[in-house]
Formats: sequence, C-alpha cells, structure tokens
Amino acid sequence: MRLLLLYFVAQISVYAADSPLSIQWEKEYLTITHSQLPDQPIRIHYLEAFCRPGSSDRDWKETVIPHSTTQLESKEPGTVSLKQRLGDGVIVTHLIKAAADGVSFEVSAHNPAKHVSEAHWAQPCMRVDRFVGLPMVSSGEHYLPKCFLFLNDTLTRMPTASWAKTARYIPGQVWCAPGVNRNDVNPRPLHPDTPSNALIGCFSSDKKWILAMAWYPYQELFQGVITCLHSDFRIGGLRPGETKEIFGRVYLIEGDEKDLLNAYERDFGSKKL
Repeated sequence: MRLLLLYFVAQISVYAADSPLSIQWEKEYLTITHSQLPDQPIRIHYLEAFCRPGSSDRDWKETVIPHSTTQLESKEPGTVSLKQRLGDGVIVTHLIKAAADGVSFEVSAHNPAKHVSEAHWAQPCMRVDRFVGLPMVSSGEHYLPKCFLFLNDTLTRMPTASWAKTARYIPGQVWCAPGVNRNDVNPRPLHPDTPSNALIGCFSSDKKWILAMAWYPYQELFQGVITCLHSDFRIGGLRPGETKEIFGRVYLIEGDEKDLLNAYERDFGSKKL
C-alpha cells in the first residue's frame, strides 16, 4: 500500500536527555528502542501513505498520493526532522521527539500551490509483532487479543463485538473518527462503532508494558494486516496557501490503563475527539 516517488537513505540514532528511548529514521521507517526492552524495538512505517477522500470502496492505488521524504538536520538533541513533498505540491514537515514515555510528533502541512489539495489523511503504520511477542503474519489475526481501543469510554480488547467482515479488501478493521465521512477511510471492514478517543494500542508479551498511538486530529483507527496498528492522522484537504498543524504521540509505558489515560489527558487535553 505504498507508492513513492523517491526515498532518501539516511540513518541516525538520537536520544533525549535522560530518556530511556532512542529514535532512528531510515528508508521511511522510524525505529523506537527502549533501554528496558532492547530486544523489542518498535518499527513504524513513517509514513506509509498520504490519501485522498472517497477511499472506503475504491482501489487503493487510486487513493494514494505519491510522496518523497528527506531527512533534515536536527537542531535539538533527541529529535528527527523530516520534510515530505507530495505529488500535488504539498509540503509536510515533521519534528519527532523522544521522551521518557514515548515519542511526540509535530506535523505541519502546507499547500503552496494555486489548486486545492486532496490530501485528507495519512498513515503511520506501527508494527507490533515483536512487542506482543508474536510473529509477523500476512493477513494474520493472531495478535488481536493483545490489542485494544476505547469504545463507550472503556478499554475494549479485539476482536470487539460487531466485528465487521466485509469490504473491498479483507481482513482488518477500521473505526471511523467522530465527524469524519465514513466514505473517506481505509477500504477494509468498517466497524459500526465510533471510538471514544484517538488511542489504539496493545500489551507486551509479559503484560507489563503498553504501546499505543494517538493523533489530533485523526481520521481513523485501523487494525492492519501485517501485525500492525494505526491511528491515522487527518489533514482534511488544503486550500491554496493553507497550512494545518497536527500533533501525534506514541506511548511506551510500563503500567496500566490508568497510566495510559493520564498521559493521554496530559498531552491532548481539550484536543481529544
């Protein structure tokens, strides 16, 4: 599900001061390593795709907007800076920061062109196989019992009730964010329920750690088909000259649901949908 004009090959590991985490970006993948989980690095396809609206029942190749990525020199310790150019001229910059309990993302999308951009959402694809202690299996659902999202303000394990099974592409599961057109999400089975928040995550193999992702604003939550989870961020299109700011977070927490929700409240506050 990726169509790239070009990728820039670069590699650098960076650490935040006094942080147990390090982050590295190379060939469209962000790798997060924690000193207490040295054998369980988390890889995120960052970014898998930028997407047009009208995607819920359409060939994926018609949805993806090609993009290229360049790594920029980071001015702060513990950060990765990226610049992406979309096929329609949109420029997206990313400042990625390592923190004590995860990674933050500050994204700015700008349309310098004289035409409207159809860039409505983007996919950071978080691979969770090593974290949950299971093999990566194409189209596998073996890892679902390790995964969760919040429905009716309650942490709910997958597969949830009313699990959808029909779509243009199967398997997988999509939860459309509040206020987002249900015709504008991933062409995988679309769950009837709406998430309570932007969090989607999983538990470690030893049940001591939580890994989760959230964005504001977000387009969808998605349980993918390569042992992955998505909280996909929303752009919503860009008028000529328009700029939009997007914020994201990956949490890597030794603790429980309460610890995760406290961190989410701290970072997103009134931004939550």
